[in-house]
Amino acid sequence: MNSSNPFKNFKSDIPASIVVFFVALPLCLGIALASGAPPISGLIAGIIGGIIVGIISGSHIGVSGPAAGLAAIVFAAIESLGFRDFLVAVVLAGVIQILFGVLRLGIIGYFFPSSVIRGMLTGIGIIIILKEIPYFFGYDPVKGEGTFAAIGSTFSNISVGATVVGLIGIAILLLWQNVLTKKAKIFQLIQGPLVAVIIGILFYVFLGDSETFGIAAESLVEVPVPETMDSFLNQFVFPNWAVIAKPEVLITAFTIALVASLETLLCVEATDKIDPLKRVTPTNRELIAQGAGNVVSGLIGGLPITQVIVRSSANIQSGGRTKMSAIVHGFFLLISIILIPTLLNKIPLAVLAAILFIVGYKLAKPAAFKSMWDAGWMQFVPFIVTVLLIVFKDLLWGIGIGLAIGVIITLFKSYQNSHFLHIEDKSNGKHRIKMTLAEEVTFFNKATILKELDSLPKDTHLELDVRKTSYLDHDVIEILDDFKEKAKNRNINVKLVSERGTVENPESYIEFFKLRPTQS
Repeated sequence: MNSSNPFKNFKSDIPASIVVFFVALPLCLGIALASGAPPISGLIAGIIGGIIVGIISGSHIGVSGPAAGLAAIVFAAIESLGFRDFLVAVVLAGVIQILFGVLRLGIIGYFFPSSVIRGMLTGIGIIIILKEIPYFFGYDPVKGEGTFAAIGSTFSNISVGATVVGLIGIAILLLWQNVLTKKAKIFQLIQGPLVAVIIGILFYVFLGDSETFGIAAESLVEVPVPETMDSFLNQFVFPNWAVIAKPEVLITAFTIALVASLETLLCVEATDKIDPLKRVTPTNRELIAQGAGNVVSGLIGGLPITQVIVRSSANIQSGGRTKMSAIVHGFFLLISIILIPTLLNKIPLAVLAAILFIVGYKLAKPAAFKSMWDAGWMQFVPFIVTVLLIVFKDLLWGIGIGLAIGVIITLFKSYQNSHFLHIEDKSNGKHRIKMTLAEEVTFFNKATILKELDSLPKDTHLELDVRKTSYLDHDVIEILDDFKEKAKNRNINVKLVSERGTVENPESYIEFFKLRPTQS
C-alpha cells in the first residue's frame, strides 16, 4: 500500500468515514451533555478532531474527538470557572501537549502504573454513569447541584416519556452489541447508537406532546439553528483571555493536558494492536497533533480532544485504511451542524444518556474490579484508592494519591527484594549464611541490607553473592565497606563471590566494585 497517496484507498475510507460519522455524532452530543457543556461544543471538538488532528497526526486509523474520559474534569472545571474561562484552559492544555511532543515525552504513559491508569478509567466510567442518571429519567439538574444531590432529586421528578425512550435506547444498544452485530455485516455498518438516536427522534415526533409520554423541551438537545452565515459564525464562543494567569485555570490546563495525553497514548497503543496492517503511530507526533487540535478547539468554543478507541475501532472494523476516513468524518460533522441542526434538536437527552451508560459501563466493568483483585493487593490497593478518590473527591486527587501509593508499594517491594538470606549450615556452632543480592540494588535498599548485616551473630561465615547484580548503588557499597571493621570485631568471615571469582574478606569493597565490568 502506498500510504503517501491519501486518495488511493478512497473506496475503503469513504464508507468507513460514514460509519465513524454515525458513531461520532451521538457521542459528541452525549459527551457534551456529560461535561455540562453546550451541545455545539462537542460537535466542534469532533470536527476539529477529525480534520485538524487527522491532518497532523501520524496515525493511519486513529480517530480523535471529545473524550468521555475527560468528562469529569470538564464538568468540574466549567462549574468552577465558567465556560469562557474554561476555554482558556483548553488552549493552554494544547500548548502543553505540543511541548510534551517537542520534548519527546510520548513515553510518559509508561511511567504511570497500570493499576492507576485502570483506576482512572474505571472511576471516570462510574462518574459518567452517575451524572447521566438524572437525564435518563428526564430530570434537568439545577446549576451547581452536586452529582448525588441531583440523583436524589431525580426520583421525585421522573418523566415517563424520557424514561421509556431511555429504556428503549438501552435495549437497542444491547441488542445491537450482543446479538445483531454477530448476525450480519449490515449491523456492523449501521451502528447501534445511530439507530437509538433515530428511534428517539421518532418517539419525540409522534409522542412528544402526549400527556403520558411527553418529553419537555429542556430534555432535548439544544444546538443553535443558524439562519444566515453570520448567525452560524456567531454561535462560536471565544476564550476569556483576562484569566490566563489565574492559578485555577493553569491547574485545569495541566490536568487536561496530562489526562488527555495519557488517554491518547493508551488509545494509540490499543489501536495499533488491532490495526490489520500493524502500523506504528509516532507518539510524539501524536501529542503535537492532539495539542494543535486542542488549541484550535479551545479558540472557537470546543471541548478538549483525545484519540478515542470507540471511533478508532469502528473505523478499523468498517475497513478504514488511511487517515482520510478520519478527516472526511470531520467534514460530515461540519455539514451536519449546518444542514440538520433542527433535526438534532429533536434528540431526547435520555437517549444520549443511554448511550453514555454503555460507554461508562465499558470503562467500569465489574470484571475490571475482579481482575485487579486477582492480581494481588499491590495492584488492587492503588486501583481502588484511585477509583474512590475520583468518584468522591476529584480526578486529580485520585491520580495523584493513586500514583503516590503505587510508588510507595514499588519502593517497599524494592526494599524487600534487595537481597535474600539462605542459612546453609549451623553445625559446630558456626553459622553459614548466604546472601544473594538482586539484579539492581539502589539506595532505597540501604536500610534493609544494613539491618541484616547488623543482625548477623558472632562467628558467622557469610557468603555474599553478587554474580547476578548488574547495578550496585555506591551508598550500598559504602555500607559493605563500613561493615569490614564490624566483621573483624565479631569474627565474621566474608567470602565475596562475583563473576570475576571469589575474594575472602576484601580489603576495600569500593576498590573492588570499581574494577567490576558492570560498574564501569
